[in-house]
Amino acid sequence: MKRQSSVGRSLALLAVIGLSASLTAVPAVAEETKTPQVKWGQCPDDVVAEAAPTVLQCTTVPVPLDYAHPEGEQIDLTVSRLAATDADKRRGVLMLNPGGPGGSGLALSALLVAQGLPSSVTDRYDLIGMDTRGIGHSTPVSCGFTTDSPYYSNIPPYAVDDAAVTAQAKVAEQAAEQCADNDDDGRLRHLTTANTARDLDRIRAALGEEKTSYLGYSYGTALGAAYASMFPERSDRMVLDSNIGDTHLDRDGMRRYALGMEQTLPDFAKWAASRHDSYGLGRTPSQVRASYLTIAGRLDKAPVADIDGNLFRLLTFGHLFKQTQYPALAQTWQTLLEGDEATVRDLQARHQEGSDGPVSPTDNALTVFLAVTCNDVEWPKDVDTYRRGVAKDRERYPLYGAATANITPCAFWPYAPAEPPVEVGTEGPRNVLLLQNRRDASTPHVGGKMLREKFGDRARLVSVDDSGHGVYVLGKNSCALNTTTRYLVEGKMPTKDTFCRAD
Repeated sequence: MKRQSSVGRSLALLAVIGLSASLTAVPAVAEETKTPQVKWGQCPDDVVAEAAPTVLQCTTVPVPLDYAHPEGEQIDLTVSRLAATDADKRRGVLMLNPGGPGGSGLALSALLVAQGLPSSVTDRYDLIGMDTRGIGHSTPVSCGFTTDSPYYSNIPPYAVDDAAVTAQAKVAEQAAEQCADNDDDGRLRHLTTANTARDLDRIRAALGEEKTSYLGYSYGTALGAAYASMFPERSDRMVLDSNIGDTHLDRDGMRRYALGMEQTLPDFAKWAASRHDSYGLGRTPSQVRASYLTIAGRLDKAPVADIDGNLFRLLTFGHLFKQTQYPALAQTWQTLLEGDEATVRDLQARHQEGSDGPVSPTDNALTVFLAVTCNDVEWPKDVDTYRRGVAKDRERYPLYGAATANITPCAFWPYAPAEPPVEVGTEGPRNVLLLQNRRDASTPHVGGKMLREKFGDRARLVSVDDSGHGVYVLGKNSCALNTTTRYLVEGKMPTKDTFCRAD
């Protein structure tokens, strides 16, 4: 399994997902305070380095591990702040989440500033980043995954046939058992979207704020939707960017990744076709698509430099997140199409990760992704259900359907959900702005439409004629940028759903 420490392992963070009779209802209430309870200081060294040259402040906020027993064991969450630059204009706090679940958000404010977050926003808000429960510097959890583990990606491998589903079921079951065996402190079962939303409200209270605004990307939209639904009167201006469609990732949500790839690959295919003389992938978009299927089929039978068909498909999926990654993707396709093993190994070396520590970023991110995704909602447990799904999606989404419909460790997860998933709340202020590119590999446009319908009149949807993952600041559409900034700064929500044309 050497390939797991190369390109495939480096992409493991991509997708950067009937309840039991013993469900316990946990209250949404958090303590109220108008007096800040935190003391700001220096951030951990790795956060300082990642945020440079921006200087952030950090603190910790204690929260209950189990909100059903709020006076029981407490865990510490690490929170960062980039203070508002104009005290006279300051409105409050803008909490940030990069997605995942499993992504570290401590340096996200610095990333957004570097990408061009308007000063009118940084003037008015303290930007609040954090590692949510279980992640990084916030009481991290570990299943003990290593670079040699057969489970190495939060997206299952592409199943070429029924036998491949059966083989993956064994890997998935082993991964779930490994998580249970490593859960010595009993913390994994408490990693849920609902509990993380409760944590956000504890942080809000600790900061002495009556309300909080919020900007979340990808899975961060599920967390933001949960917060706006559980604490509607404490939510201020909410921006949910690249929506997964609900307050949790379930099997249907993961299968929509394949729809997103079908809708997004044509943009790359058009780009590559216009550069046929450079890359030789096809003179038309349909020929480029055919090259994808040809390369994947060859690698299924005979891997090149330890890259098989699954890793090729995963690599392609990940590189569709940003158009700036198209040249690297085209170069990789070209070398694989030519069977140039030496060049492929050179490309692998560029993606190679550093050595793992006691709790490696990959292990931690994969662990949190599994815990939250599996704890939020019960997944099917019958392997035949996944076989049927793979067969169906292999036909309707030939590019990637046989991967995203494949079986995951959630089918064997040792813990039943402690409570139902958060229901999107229609009661509350009209304060949810949804942003969605028309073409996005991991969060297709339908996710924004789904959440718009669930929120009802509380939300407005901004659809952008663009390709890639991430709209506000991370994308380059001026209409979407101006619409969102106007809302955050002036509170002007579009009166109706909006379509932003391509720049």
